[in-house]
Amino acid sequence: MKLTDIGANLAHDSFDRDRGEVLARAQESGISQIIVTGSNAQSNEVALSLAKRHPGFLYSTAGLHPHYADEYGKELHESIHGMLSEPEVVAIGECGLDYFRDFSPREAQRIAFEKQLDLAEESDLPIFLHQRDAHEDFVEILKPRLNHIKRGVAHCFTGSEVELEALLDLGLYIGITGWICDERRGVNLQNIVKLIPDDRLMIETDAPYLLPRSLRPKPKTRRNEPAHLREVLTMVAKCRGQTEEHVAKITNQVARKFFSL
Repeated sequence: MKLTDIGANLAHDSFDRDRGEVLARAQESGISQIIVTGSNAQSNEVALSLAKRHPGFLYSTAGLHPHYADEYGKELHESIHGMLSEPEVVAIGECGLDYFRDFSPREAQRIAFEKQLDLAEESDLPIFLHQRDAHEDFVEILKPRLNHIKRGVAHCFTGSEVELEALLDLGLYIGITGWICDERRGVNLQNIVKLIPDDRLMIETDAPYLLPRSLRPKPKTRRNEPAHLREVLTMVAKCRGQTEEHVAKITNQVARKFFSL
């Protein structure tokens, strides 16, 4: 059973001491590809470097997370643009809006989002999208641009049924994380994940974040890693009334097509 983790923050410093072991465990658990998320200038560079060192196994994205939107300027724009010609870079992002944390001013977030959508139009690469508590502005910015953008995935979707239907109507793909394994916060997602068509569903860990709470025995650390994608697969399959083999097959196929792996 082969799996693709479409979003893992392996550039995060929590992996510095044992990144090789983390990758080995991922492969042992059936992970055939991992998309390493770029979220700022430094992580973009590290993600690309990792992908170059592990060809065919690791790929990367290049972009600016809304948390860092006030850092967006000409230099960063040109840096991201330059990376898009690298064969290991398979998407633009992580980009979008985050009004939950508001680590950057909302206007700065909107500007940075628009600039990265410009890059998506120019490069013909798909976009790796982030949205939290900003659905209306997110859709308003994104909707008129989608006719000129190859594909987009709503990474780490955690929203409502209404929001899910709106994103599907836009033609977006949906990424499901270990949020669905949370018996407190994930109940709504457990109930609506079956609404995602087979050909629009992907799974991810968002490591080192969102450790699946359903893991047994409980890990000694709260750090998530790609090897735990199997737990996300198990819960998604259960909630959709499908076999794990079926969900593994479709999500792997969709991811490979989406990112042109």
